[in-house]
Amino acid sequence: MKKAWIILLLLMHGIVYAQTIKNFSRSGDQLTKFDELGRAVDAHDGEVTYFEGKYYLYGTSYDCGFEWNNKTAPFCGFKSYSSTDMVNWTDEGFLFDAQNELWQNRCDGKTYGCFRPHVVFNTNTSRYVLWINVYDNVSGYRVFTSESPTGPFVEVAEPKIAVNASQPAAGLNNGDHDLFVDEDGRCYLAITDWRRDGAIVIEELTEDYLSGTGRVSDLVTSGRTEAPALFKRKGIYYLTYSDPNCGYCAGTGTSYKTAKSPLGPWSEGIQISDNSCGGQPSFVTALQVDNETVFLYGSDLWNNAAKNEALANFFWAPLTFDADGAIEPLHCITSFSMTRERHQPTEEPVESEESEFRAFCDIGNSIQRAQSFTANASGELHSFVITTLKSGYPTEDLLLSFYESEEGQPAGDKALQTLSIAAADIGWSAKPFTLSPHINVKAGKQYVVVLHSATQQGCYGFAFGDRQNAGPESASISQDAGKTFRKEGNRVLKTEWTIASRP
Repeated sequence: MKKAWIILLLLMHGIVYAQTIKNFSRSGDQLTKFDELGRAVDAHDGEVTYFEGKYYLYGTSYDCGFEWNNKTAPFCGFKSYSSTDMVNWTDEGFLFDAQNELWQNRCDGKTYGCFRPHVVFNTNTSRYVLWINVYDNVSGYRVFTSESPTGPFVEVAEPKIAVNASQPAAGLNNGDHDLFVDEDGRCYLAITDWRRDGAIVIEELTEDYLSGTGRVSDLVTSGRTEAPALFKRKGIYYLTYSDPNCGYCAGTGTSYKTAKSPLGPWSEGIQISDNSCGGQPSFVTALQVDNETVFLYGSDLWNNAAKNEALANFFWAPLTFDADGAIEPLHCITSFSMTRERHQPTEEPVESEESEFRAFCDIGNSIQRAQSFTANASGELHSFVITTLKSGYPTEDLLLSFYESEEGQPAGDKALQTLSIAAADIGWSAKPFTLSPHINVKAGKQYVVVLHSATQQGCYGFAFGDRQNAGPESASISQDAGKTFRKEGNRVLKTEWTIASRP
């Protein structure tokens, strides 16, 4: 009720806030972001930036099953998503084709992997420039250009940078990085120097942003740091970073330093968070919003250090500053709005929980999941959509069995219909699958679908949300291979269905 009154007061003053960007549910749980087709956003350890009137999210894909340090795991590539409001995301596909021998040899599980796509625009060349972190060469980076912010990006010559230039190739030379374009058009590369235990170094780039100039600000941090993000505010340069470094950590610190020049000297570090809101800092991007600059901070909410991070989520929030320009301690806010526009007063509904889902994986062997639903018409259950994923290489298919329901439980031992989704067709990132049960249902009658698999290895997952009042259509779990099911409060699985009514 309090939130409703706040919205009403804003409307009375002629202010309408844009759609809400959500980090956590009302109960504080992480949320999974889905694109406009209902697929989980699969772009991690990258950044959000703004080009040509749109927000772009860049990141590493994990859907194909890449696992760090798993020698048989393939490299998936780098993806981008676009949005006009940072809420509704469109999958723009891969930045370049990595499904070939060259890129698999550079980045698959036999290597240290490839990470951290960062894109900037060069006004002098009218090209978008992409830098990624690799470990198969001396510099530690590969560079690409494109005429479009979503690619396809074409690789150019390996960059030459001063940091670790004399070290051997294919080693832990340079790691996590960031690109920053200053007001004068000069571009800088912030580097994690693994030869010096994760010290941060900054090097100025050439005019085309494709290589280093050799002008370096050395040892901005002394070590045990990574994931730098460089930006400028009111004439002062800021560098945020992971403090300490902690790859795939679900909760490590964020600190920052300041300078009057990207090449230093830099101040002492100040910590603004000891757990980065449950993740690891990833980026800070300066965005122009309603003639003001918003400094958007991003943290990767890594999935408990899993080798595959398809289930990782995001924390995004504007940084705040005190009167002296110091970054204030990070507040792990549940949600926020990026834009504010003045309109005539109008009705604005209070945000609901309908779009709040997160992904989880445990279906297999003796664990089954079920969701009850009520037919809204009599006819044929024409289609049923379930959002699912896999993890840990399940060896058997995922099965969906439909039953009549008795108090939310399967009624009887015989299913009305059982359909399967092949293990090979399911990715590691949550996506919807449409099935055709073709069973007759009656209006007002309740049914239940059970998700199960005989796999003894790995698991199948699902997207779920918690509602304040889910009513009779709720989720349940069986831990004894379907002999008994226990209702899980007001939890619901992410499903949709259509019924072809009889004439």
